[in-house]
Amino acid sequence: MIDKLSDEELKHAFKTERKPEVVEKQKLNVRYHVEDPVVEGRAQKFLEAFAAILKNTNYGFVLDQYVRSSAKCSRCATECQVYQATRDPRDIPCYRSELLLSVYRRHFTVGGLLKGRLFGSGYLTDEKVNEMAESFWNCTACRRCSLQCPVGIDHGLVTHLGRYILSEIGIAPRALVVSTREQLEGKTGNTSAIPVPALLDTLEFLEEDMLEEKQVEIKFPIDQENCEYVFFPAVSDFLMEADTLMGNAAVFTATGDSWTIGTGYFDGINYGLFYSDRMLDRIVKKVVEETKRLKGKKILIGECGHASRSAKYFVPVFCGGKDAPPVINCMEYLWEQLKKGRIKLDPNVITDVVTYHDPCNISRQGWIIDKPREILRSFCKNYVDMEPKGMKNICCGGGGGTVSIDEIRPYRTSIGGKAKAEQVRKTGAKYLVAPCANCKKQLRELMEDQGLDVEVVGLHDLVYKAIIFDESLKKKAQEQVPQPEESEVEK
Repeated sequence: MIDKLSDEELKHAFKTERKPEVVEKQKLNVRYHVEDPVVEGRAQKFLEAFAAILKNTNYGFVLDQYVRSSAKCSRCATECQVYQATRDPRDIPCYRSELLLSVYRRHFTVGGLLKGRLFGSGYLTDEKVNEMAESFWNCTACRRCSLQCPVGIDHGLVTHLGRYILSEIGIAPRALVVSTREQLEGKTGNTSAIPVPALLDTLEFLEEDMLEEKQVEIKFPIDQENCEYVFFPAVSDFLMEADTLMGNAAVFTATGDSWTIGTGYFDGINYGLFYSDRMLDRIVKKVVEETKRLKGKKILIGECGHASRSAKYFVPVFCGGKDAPPVINCMEYLWEQLKKGRIKLDPNVITDVVTYHDPCNISRQGWIIDKPREILRSFCKNYVDMEPKGMKNICCGGGGGTVSIDEIRPYRTSIGGKAKAEQVRKTGAKYLVAPCANCKKQLRELMEDQGLDVEVVGLHDLVYKAIIFDESLKKKAQEQVPQPEESEVEK
């Protein structure tokens, strides 16, 4: 339980950068920028999109179960960090879910249709669509609330469906839409708009840095066929997380296993997971197509929670079921190699207090929880855990894609992130390990806005600092470095 924000703090958190004339033109009073939303007949268009999604997916089966249950007990409020900060009943997860469930109940069930004809009431209005457009993006979609629901309603899934329907009528954050458009239809084919020559220059520069620092030839293999792993980090890592990438490369250099980065596609980010199943499908297929092009055996995802989850769970759904290539997170690979004794880490390098943040997308289902901690404890002398942790972890505050919406940063780092900041503060940590691109961005902004002197890093950042290479690798690197010729004077 955290203290409710003051009225002044709430006012700051909910301030908007959208101009009044834009709000009036779009008839949409939300805090995030929207490109081209449907304006006239918005409620009718929402229902048409909803009907099309129900026809072509299995959401109807889930919603049928949910509308038969009570979604109003509010036990979920005890787990929601957003509600704890605002104490606004509209931020209770079951209230948010009921916004959409009531539409389904009224317009897509026999009972609702009959009741509507008899009483002529309960129709969806533009005002209610606008309320959903604001409410669904106040949620971090962390799914912590689901752990407390006595009837098993996944409020995060309902929020996701609501966002999906809204996106079909043009209501989605511009930040996500523009990035996804570049990824699927742009010249660069990735969310950060990095052209291939820039990628290659970056990796070459990092290789030179690593050779100088570690005296070991550490390479980023490019377009190698028949490798065991094809690597897809969050593409933003190539711009902002050099130490994480160097840690990934160092681990493979130590093990000698085959891996590669493809120039046809190299972005693990999948914003479709946050707002549109149609986009989710198309992006997942790009990952699989690149893996097949390079004849790779497995898909290796970098330090990114949502990239890992979108690949792990949706590659089989959209790309061949049991015949789809296996998906593994880079921390799972590191843990396996550490257990086999193929990786050695110096326990005397990292002496400051270290704590670990569980990215919601890989921890909430109990998928990756203990392995990163075992890795850190193996070489970090002063490791401490935050509480609660694991499946019950507190979201960074930027989950569900909200971290990409820069215009709502005050909301994310006060309301969304208040509970997380208090959690970090209690550990006294110097290093906050967050193996997720979205979490890293959010937590760095959170540490800054909440006045915490904590360095946010990836797990592989610390591994790179502490890794011990076999002497044969150092000798091999030295042999390959050209020796300066003797000058005439020296002769």
